[in-house]
Amino acid sequence: MLHEVLLALLGYTGDLIVDEREHQQSICVNLSPDAPVGVDCTFKLAPDISFIQPSDRDVIERLVALGFYYRELDRFATKSRDLSWIRSANVSPLSRISELSKEKPSVYRRAIANGIVEILSVYRSAVLHIEQKLLSESVPILATVTQSLNKFFILLPPLHDLILEIDRNDIRGCQLLNLLNKSCHCGVPELQTCIQRLLWHGHQVMYNQLASWMVYGILHDQHGEFFIQRQEDRNAEQDSSQSQMVASLSIDDSSLKDWHLGFHVSLDMLPDYIQMRVAESILFAGKAIRVLRNPSTKFQFQPADSREQIRKISQKSLGSGGRFAQQNESFIEKEKIADHLLPQSEADKIETMLQNLKETSEFHKRSFESAIDKIRAVAASHLWQLVVIRADLSGHLKALKDYFLLAKGDFFQCFVEESRQLLRLPPRQSTAEADLMVPFQMAALKTIGDEDKYFSRVSLRMPSFGVTVRTSRVDVTKPSTHNDMLSGPSLSSASSEVSLDGWDGIALEYSVDWPLQLFITQEVLSKYVKVFQYLLRLKRTQMELEKSWASVMHQDHTDFAARKNGKLKSSKSQQRRQRVRPMWHIREHMAFLIRNLQFYIQVDVIESQWNVLQARIQESHDFTELVEFHQEYLSALISQSFLDIGSVSRILDSIMKLCLQFCWTVENQDSNPNTTELEHLTEEFNKKSNSLYTILRSSRLAGSQRAPFLRRFLLRLNFNSFFETTAKGVLNIVRPRPTLPALNQD
Repeated sequence: MLHEVLLALLGYTGDLIVDEREHQQSICVNLSPDAPVGVDCTFKLAPDISFIQPSDRDVIERLVALGFYYRELDRFATKSRDLSWIRSANVSPLSRISELSKEKPSVYRRAIANGIVEILSVYRSAVLHIEQKLLSESVPILATVTQSLNKFFILLPPLHDLILEIDRNDIRGCQLLNLLNKSCHCGVPELQTCIQRLLWHGHQVMYNQLASWMVYGILHDQHGEFFIQRQEDRNAEQDSSQSQMVASLSIDDSSLKDWHLGFHVSLDMLPDYIQMRVAESILFAGKAIRVLRNPSTKFQFQPADSREQIRKISQKSLGSGGRFAQQNESFIEKEKIADHLLPQSEADKIETMLQNLKETSEFHKRSFESAIDKIRAVAASHLWQLVVIRADLSGHLKALKDYFLLAKGDFFQCFVEESRQLLRLPPRQSTAEADLMVPFQMAALKTIGDEDKYFSRVSLRMPSFGVTVRTSRVDVTKPSTHNDMLSGPSLSSASSEVSLDGWDGIALEYSVDWPLQLFITQEVLSKYVKVFQYLLRLKRTQMELEKSWASVMHQDHTDFAARKNGKLKSSKSQQRRQRVRPMWHIREHMAFLIRNLQFYIQVDVIESQWNVLQARIQESHDFTELVEFHQEYLSALISQSFLDIGSVSRILDSIMKLCLQFCWTVENQDSNPNTTELEHLTEEFNKKSNSLYTILRSSRLAGSQRAPFLRRFLLRLNFNSFFETTAKGVLNIVRPRPTLPALNQD
C-alpha cells in the first residue's frame, strides 16, 4: 500500500489508487501529451477497498490529489518543451506544416515549462525522501507523508489553475508574463516565490529578444510572441497612405523602409507592467540600431585614405579583381561605415546593461526603465551624429527655408517676374510644368551662384489638377487672350467659397538622400509645400499690385509729357486723373494689407521660429528631440500663418484673388472704363479685410499663445485706428454699402 500511494503521488495509478476517467467507458480518455489539461481531480481510492477507515480514506484521497496535479503539470511541461518539430528531419515538409498548424510552438511556454520542471523536481525529491524515511524508520505512514508534503498543498493546486488558464485561453508570448505578474500578488510567500521563479524564466526569453533587437537590430521572434512586431500584421488600409511615403525608396534603403513602416508595438503582447513610453523607447532603439548597422552603400563619409585601406584589404583577400572582388569591397566598406556609426564598445555597453538585468532574480521596474532609457539615449545620440553632423542636416534645413519658405527673396522675385506673362494664361494640363521650367531656370541663372550646392536638389512640380480649373477669368471688359489668367468665381459669388487659381498648385520637390529620409519625410515635405504655395500666392499678389502702380505711374508721366508738348488737352488729362484716383486709394489699402501680412509671416513667424529651431538644434544631442523640435517648428509656421483655420485662410485667399482681379481691371480702364466693376471689388475687399481684422483681433486668437506676434501685426494694420473703425461697421447689419465716390476723399 505504501508504494501504491507513493506511485500515485508521482502520477501513476494502479489497483489501490485509480483514475476515475479510466473507468468511465462512456468517455474516451486521452492522456497523451497533446490532450487538454484536466480540470477536476480524478485520483481516488478504489471504491471496493473496505479495510481502510473513512478518516484514513479522506487523508489518502487528499494526498493523491497532489499526484493528479503533478501529472497534469508534467504533461503540460512535456508538451510545451517538445522540440520534435525541430528535430524531425525525416518528416516531409507538408506533414511538418500540418503538425505546426495543430499546435503553434511558443518559446515563452517552453521557458515557463522549464520553471515548472524545476518545481516538480523538488516535489519528486520530497517524495523520494519520504520513501527512504519510511523504509528506514518505523513512523506513522500517513502522518509522515502528510507532514512532508504539506507545503505542496499550497503550491501545486494554484499552479494547476495557472496552466489550466494558459491551456484554455491559449495564452502565449508576453501575455504569459502579464498573467504571471498578476498571479504573483497572492499573499502566500511560498507561492509568490514559486511564481516569481516562473516569471524569471519567462523574462530570460524577453531579455534575449531585447538583446537581439537593441544590440544587433534583429527581431528574433519566429512565433509572433514579442511586443515588437513587424508591420505587415496591421491593417493594410491603415498603412496605404504611409506606403506612399517610402514608395520612392530604393531596394538598398531597406533600413529606411523598416524605420517608417517596418515595426510597431503590439498592444496585445505588451505586459501591463511595461509602460507604453518604455515600449516605444525599445522600438526606437531597435530601429535606430538597424539603421546604424545597415548604412546605405551610397553614403560616404570616410576620408580618402580610409577608402584606400579598404580597397587594399579586399584585394589582399581575393587576389585579382573582378565582379566578386567589387562586391566584397562594397561589403567591407559597408561594414567599415557601420563600425564608425556604432562602435563596438557602445554595442558592448548596451549588451552589458541588458545582461545585468537578465541576471537579477526579480524584475525591478525602475531598474528596467532606467536601463532602457540609457540604451535609448545611446542609440539616439549616435543617430543624431549621423543625421546632424555626417549628413549636414543644418545645411538642408537652411535650403528648405531658402526655397520652400522663400528666404531667397531675390530668386523668387525674379521667378515671379519671369513667369508673369505665363501666369496670366490658364495652365495647360500637359505642358504646365515644362512651361514653368523656363522662367525657373532663368531665375536660377540670374540669382543662384555656383556655391549653392543645394539648389540641384530642388525641382519645380505642377501636380495634376485636383479641382476643376476654369480656363477663363471674370469678364471685366472684353474677351481677350493674354489677360485670361484668373480661373475663379464671378464677382457675384466672390463672397462664397473661393476656388483656387490653376497656378496655385505650383509646388517644389526636394531630393533627400540617406539618412535624411529618417528626418525629412514625405509628410514633412508636404507641410513645407503647403506653406510654400501660400507664400508664393502672397508674393505673386504683392508683385501684381506693384506692377499695376508702376504701369499707371508710367502712363501718368506719359500724359504729363504729352500735355507739356501740347499733344494732350489739360481737361482730358484731369478727367483721367480724377477717374484713376479712387482706384489708387483702394490699391493702397490692398498693398498695405498684403505688405504687412508678408512682413508678419516672413519676419515675425518664419525668422523667429527659425532662430528658435537653430538654438534647439545646438543644445540637443538626441534624435527624437530633434524630430519633435522640427515638428513644433512646422506646426508653428502653419498655425501662426493661420493655414489651419479654415475661415481665416479662405478670407486670405479671397483677398488675394480680389487684389489680382483689381490689377487686371485696372489694365482695362483706358479701353473700357467700368466703375461698376471697381465698386464691386472695393465693396468685397472692404468686407473681407474688415472680417479678417475682426477675427484676428478676437480674444481666441490675439489673446492666446497660438500666435505670439499677432498683436504686432494688428498694431501695424491699425496704427491709425482705421481698421478698428471700419470693422465695427461689419457687425452692423444696417451698414450702407460703400460707394466709389467715397474714395475720393483724401
